[in-house]
Amino acid sequence: MGPMYYIGLDVHKQKISFCVKDSSGKLFAEGWIPATRFDLDRWMNTLPQPWSAALEATMFSGWIYDHLKTHAAALKVAHPLMLRAIATAKKKNDRIDASKICDCLRCDFLPESYMAPTAIRERRRTLRYRNLLVRQMVQMKIKISSLLMEAGVSYNKHKLHQAGYFRELLATNLDINEGLRPLLQLCRETVVRLSKTENGLVRSLREDPVLQYRVERLMSIPAIGPITALTWALEIGEVHRFSSIKKAISYCGLCGDEQSSGNAVQRTPISKQRNKHLQTVLIEAAKMAPRYSPTLALLYDREKQKGNANRATLAVARKLVAYLVAIDRGQTHFLILDQETRTAA
Repeated sequence: MGPMYYIGLDVHKQKISFCVKDSSGKLFAEGWIPATRFDLDRWMNTLPQPWSAALEATMFSGWIYDHLKTHAAALKVAHPLMLRAIATAKKKNDRIDASKICDCLRCDFLPESYMAPTAIRERRRTLRYRNLLVRQMVQMKIKISSLLMEAGVSYNKHKLHQAGYFRELLATNLDINEGLRPLLQLCRETVVRLSKTENGLVRSLREDPVLQYRVERLMSIPAIGPITALTWALEIGEVHRFSSIKKAISYCGLCGDEQSSGNAVQRTPISKQRNKHLQTVLIEAAKMAPRYSPTLALLYDREKQKGNANRATLAVARKLVAYLVAIDRGQTHFLILDQETRTAA
């Protein structure tokens, strides 16, 4: 086998800048190609063998990673935040960025980012699309309330989004004029359509053979429902990539940042460097968890007595992460020792 060649790729929507160097750092080739599968195939035919490549994690990196993986001796994805800290410079362009990624790979100094398997990433896309539908559905419900309030229409906010009450409101309330009624009906139809689509997406993910048994095991944990279980499975990917529970908690953003220098120490309550999807879902589950688990209720009360309800919620969320990691690693169901109620949040 000949010497290894190293390739740095700076990926954009329309083009990919590349830099090819040998192990000594001598430049072999550089330039750019259109970001299409056809051009990637044609470009790979011109490369010396064997070669390894690295690209920065962006929204375009997934399909490029999958397309190059079978042809490369090694393929890595760089962590964008850490790479920016290492390779920052006064002068910056695509050619220089590709060269710096190539040098980091060649010197084994590349801050590598985890790339989930293709099957997980495809299903994660579906789950995140479901989250978009939920946000749009909530916006439509808020718009219905806003339209009624603008017109001075009295309504029961607890029953407003029930189908029977909404039909009755449109039929019997004289304050709803002919200009307002079609807008309300359109909003309601949108909510119903989004709700059916969202339910169908969740059902398809729960019944997916790749996720079905894993989600069932995770749902055996008190306060872990289908959405929390699906989010954990698809956002975490392979749980064995975390060597400790503390690292999983940090990835979920359930701990604070620390910046210390000398005697000065600054800490934040919660980290901004996190997986925002996991952080949101776990905090919402932690708010419901004390209702269904005596153990988690005791933990919540003990932390709340220290004077901060938010801190107590975070403590419960961290305990849920410990449960999820243990169940996911052991591939077994949650063992209930204190007759906890297994009702999902």
